[in-house]
Amino acid sequence: MTTLTLVIPLYREAPRLADTIRQISAFSLSEPEVEVDTIFVNDGSPDDTETVVTNLIAESGIPRTRMISYAQNQGKGYAVKTGVLAATGELILMSDCDLSSPLIEWRKLKQAIDAGADFACGSRVVPGADIGKPQPFHRRLLGKLFRLFIHLAGVRGVHDTQCGFKLFKSGPAKEVFGRLRIRRFAFDVEMIVTAQDLGYRVQEVPVHWDYSGFSTVRVISNGSKMLWDVFCLMIRRFFRKAHR
Repeated sequence: MTTLTLVIPLYREAPRLADTIRQISAFSLSEPEVEVDTIFVNDGSPDDTETVVTNLIAESGIPRTRMISYAQNQGKGYAVKTGVLAATGELILMSDCDLSSPLIEWRKLKQAIDAGADFACGSRVVPGADIGKPQPFHRRLLGKLFRLFIHLAGVRGVHDTQCGFKLFKSGPAKEVFGRLRIRRFAFDVEMIVTAQDLGYRVQEVPVHWDYSGFSTVRVISNGSKMLWDVFCLMIRRFFRKAHR
């Protein structure tokens, strides 16, 4: 029996939580050889996300489901880190609340783990990826520009760092996430670079993905912060290597 912890960060997600929890319940039943537990991390949502989650968990009767909540918004990276460090499964699956990649796609990531990877990163851009509903053109364009920039930060062999669907071995994940400093959307870049620097194997895996039509990422404000975080990461890595 494989134990899998599903970590889902939440920020203003109340409208879509009922469908998300329904899909998690169906996923748990579809994997009889996997013991699934779920951690929702409420990242200081100003709406009634916390209340909705609590009520839906009680109504659905999904076993092994809990929520971690704190009052002040800290960022997606901080929320995922909180969930990963609290996870008890031997494997940890990170997924966005909109389930843009259906949970059943985790089997593709697990194949990479079974083949020796420590971190399996879902990808929307490598050959084999299946995009149903694509992102708007301006988001795709900015994504391409961001991918060019992150290579300067030292990311090797991963083209789509920002896909919110990733599977980790528990031990490596806890070591890597325990070191992360970026709290917001660019945390994926720091996670991949840190894992590679520590000698862990990171593999990119094509998955199915649909644009949900809703995102808390604001192209201009969040995009500039992401670039700044990646720039700061580049500087920190430069000085670390210079002092070795």
